[in-house]
Amino acid sequence: MADLTDQVIRAFPCTQCGLCCQHVHLADETRFLDRGDGICRHYNADSKQCTIYDDRPDICRVDLQYALHYHRLYSWEEFVNMNLQVCHQLATQSET
Repeated sequence: MADLTDQVIRAFPCTQCGLCCQHVHLADETRFLDRGDGICRHYNADSKQCTIYDDRPDICRVDLQYALHYHRLYSWEEFVNMNLQVCHQLATQSET
């Protein structure tokens, strides 16, 4: 088990592509953000940014989710890699 106090946490390498915000319907934890078409109700498609970024829900904060729920299960690097795998899957799906 990883211990949060022993880890150096670098920022999550988000590319701000907006794909996670365009697929909130895929996870139980984010469905409440769905505006009815799978896209987050706070997502601005023109800017590819969150309209409430500073006040976004906790589920949208990768580092906070790690600290609250996953730091005993995974190292930060493992957690980042798992999240990046999802990013890549969404990117691949959006290309087809």
